[in-house]
Amino acid sequence: MNKVITIIQVVTLILIIGAVLLQQKGSGLSAVFGGSTGFYKTKRGAEKFLFWLTVVAAFIFFLTSIWQLAS
Repeated sequence: MNKVITIIQVVTLILIIGAVLLQQKGSGLSAVFGGSTGFYKTKRGAEKFLFWLTVVAAFIFFLTSIWQLAS
């Protein structure tokens, strides 16, 4: 059973890495230090899909990690 959990975790990690790398951020690290442009933009289309893919994959990874600790 631990092998199945490990395989699920590896697949979700690959999905998380790919989704995060494909997401666009125009301001980069300058937003952390207050250099953002200050406008609000809604997520649409592929950007919204990648965002939700990241959230769901992170949640699945979290659940499988807890499941692995419990077994």
